[in-house]
Amino acid sequence: MKFETILEEIGGFGPFQIAILILLSVPRIVLPCHFLLNNFIAGLPPHRCDISTLDDGGLFGNLTQEQRLTVSVPVREDGEPKSCEMFAEPQFQLLANRSSSADLPTVQCQSGWVYDNSTFTSTLATEWDLVCDRKSLTKTTSTIFFFGVMFGAITFGYLCDKYGRKSTLLVSYIMAIVFGFSSAFANSYVLFAVLRFLTGFGLTGISGNSIVLSIEWVDTGHRSFIGVIGSLAWSAGNMLLAGFAFMVNDWRTLIMTVTAPLGFAVLTWWWIPESARWLLANGKVEKAHFYLEKCLKFNKREKLSSKLKLETLSSIEVPEEQDKNYTYLHLIKTPKMRQLTLLTGIVWYGVASTYYGISLNISGFGLNMYLTHFIYAAIEVPAKLMVYCFVNIIGRRKCQAGTLLLTGICIGINIFIPKGLWHLRSAIAILGKGLSEASFTTVFLYTTELYPTVIRQNGLGYTSFISRLGVSVAPLVLLLEDVWTLLPQIIICSVAIIAGLVSLLLPETLNVRLPETIDDIEKPRLAIKAPKIYLNKIK
Repeated sequence: MKFETILEEIGGFGPFQIAILILLSVPRIVLPCHFLLNNFIAGLPPHRCDISTLDDGGLFGNLTQEQRLTVSVPVREDGEPKSCEMFAEPQFQLLANRSSSADLPTVQCQSGWVYDNSTFTSTLATEWDLVCDRKSLTKTTSTIFFFGVMFGAITFGYLCDKYGRKSTLLVSYIMAIVFGFSSAFANSYVLFAVLRFLTGFGLTGISGNSIVLSIEWVDTGHRSFIGVIGSLAWSAGNMLLAGFAFMVNDWRTLIMTVTAPLGFAVLTWWWIPESARWLLANGKVEKAHFYLEKCLKFNKREKLSSKLKLETLSSIEVPEEQDKNYTYLHLIKTPKMRQLTLLTGIVWYGVASTYYGISLNISGFGLNMYLTHFIYAAIEVPAKLMVYCFVNIIGRRKCQAGTLLLTGICIGINIFIPKGLWHLRSAIAILGKGLSEASFTTVFLYTTELYPTVIRQNGLGYTSFISRLGVSVAPLVLLLEDVWTLLPQIIICSVAIIAGLVSLLLPETLNVRLPETIDDIEKPRLAIKAPKIYLNKIK
């Protein structure tokens, strides 16, 4: 007997499944708020050298502030004061003849910096003077955060398959809350970086568990609805981040603001059911029976039939599979699992590096950063709705390949369009970003359906690790612009196209029951691809 047979009895899509989706929406909204938080807390406001030391001897006299800046700080070509340089001593001759200051001796800022606080009250840059030769440290915090996400993906992938989805979800909630709030009170950059690493580590468990729990409770026909529509929580959180950042200009307060909703998520955790698929796959029949009855009552179905009583439920999985301790090694122990692991790793790397490569490289619309961020987030909504339609029409594999290939084509087209045609370049770039988001939405649903229940979280942990590796590499690829202006676009375009072609080698999962064991992957596909024939045989 397969789990889909049970779902037919208790309702594979009803109020119970919708309730799970709603309960997990709050933590999923928090995810983008933290993943993209660095755009705001590490903002670099306009700044210049503090010139107060030059006036120690009263040299400035009755000069106005503008005149003091003229004689103290050199200017850029646009007439604005330079950010990292000041004159070694006041140059009063500049007041008289307005001569060029290009040849005058300058030194690095001696007494710190003065910041423009019109946009941000405080950021990491203003807190610890992460400017000029320390400017790269603001971006380093994002890299450190995603390193935490990478290692969290591997750790929670293992823990979720060993100890269950629900218990590790609570651990993720608590870790994210504790380290998230703690980072808001960090008194040094090093401590802040460590706490952001641990915050990313904890948030990964939320990301993986929320998707798997939603998918494992729904029938085959509604997996795409749960997978795609549920992912709209990411877009909602992404748009909310722009609003939160606009209203809260202090970086410490902003961190606490985006972390606070997890407190509500902890309260709702008590109503989240454990995955009955996982319980049955691990021989925990009584607990599985308990949650199945809850689902049946919530969906207002009749009582469990005799064939789904405790005695029969114990045979839903192959006995020798129940007591195995699954690890990441099981992803490569058998031939087809090795192939699946290799192919999904390549696809995830391509999806992640392409999405973040485009997101970090697209110019704005001439609007302020908050509105630009909101527009970028809003673009993801129609992209996700498009995925919902196409994954059920043309299938997961073609949708995954098509979105990646079209993303690569958009990037390739922009390589050849002159920069003067910025309207056209922006339109194609926006289309490319929407398609890259569509590929990201597809790959979450697709991967969940490809891996068997007994190592599904291990599979998602591995692919999530690979994707975060792609995220970490994306900013480094963009730095290659100094070598050749077009090199980053060529690399990102190539990665998208290669990943799209590789995805064509994966099996289709449209209207296919979820594999439960590794044998379901290794044995002939007929038993999985033809559910009606298979069900007739087992009845």
